[in-house]
Amino acid sequence: MTTHAGRLTKAAPVAAVKTKQSLGSRLASGVSGGVLRVFLLLVGLFWLVPTIGLLLSSLRKPEDMSASGWWKVFSEPSQLTVDSYQKLLENSDITDSLVNTVLITVPATLLVVVIGSLAGYAFAWMEFPGRDWWFLGVVGLLVVPVQVALIPIAELFGKIGIFGSITGVVFFHVGFGLPFAVFLLRNFFAEIPRELLEAARLDGAGELRLFVRVVMPLGGPAIASLGIFQFLWVWNDMLVALVFSDSGSQPITVALQTQVRQFGNNIDVLAPGAFISMVIPLAVFFAFQRQFVSGVMAGAVK
Repeated sequence: MTTHAGRLTKAAPVAAVKTKQSLGSRLASGVSGGVLRVFLLLVGLFWLVPTIGLLLSSLRKPEDMSASGWWKVFSEPSQLTVDSYQKLLENSDITDSLVNTVLITVPATLLVVVIGSLAGYAFAWMEFPGRDWWFLGVVGLLVVPVQVALIPIAELFGKIGIFGSITGVVFFHVGFGLPFAVFLLRNFFAEIPRELLEAARLDGAGELRLFVRVVMPLGGPAIASLGIFQFLWVWNDMLVALVFSDSGSQPITVALQTQVRQFGNNIDVLAPGAFISMVIPLAVFFAFQRQFVSGVMAGAVK
């Protein structure tokens, strides 16, 4: 009897604890389970509504867009057509600007990634006079607004003959993208174990080989994140392109803004042009989203 009573006495608090925990666990499982997934799904669908609406609008005729909203296609699917995209391909202003956007974005992204990686490694692991002061200067450039540099750099580019060209737009984006690139990659490279680099040096690896064979593979997630940030910023930029490009070097953002001025005459090219301008960076982001998440979370768990 005593043993049985003792078991009952010990079991009572345990049952009470289990009862208390079961309520919290049920709430936690409900939040982290189906309820949270449904909520996130609804948020994602709500976030995609403008994109879906733009896609459906780009597949409608101008008279249909003027008469009703894009949701009308669900009741009248016959409104869907690719005529707007065919007309878009015949619009040389839009197609040329799309090519210009690629010619601006790709070099500006690659140069920032390459130069930022080299500079980040140098600031992290190479000794040279004034290294810390130089790095503080780079960090200080992060707070310089783009608007402050537009006029003086425009005058400089005019004197050297690259104002209004694709080269001038690329140089501006590279110059303002490098401080963030150096800051990000230097902090990431500094977390690489020193023993790993010393072991590679003992094996006879020079600085360049050490950078290519050891640092670059380990810094892949951070470099991919930087590339995505830079690509999205340059692709979607309009302020710099408005100032430093002309009619022959303008990107898609400026071309669409120019088309908006004539909205009544070319409404059929605005929707497909805007959708193409938006879907390409979205495709790049989703293609490298795993590397992007790895780069953002790098260093969060030791």
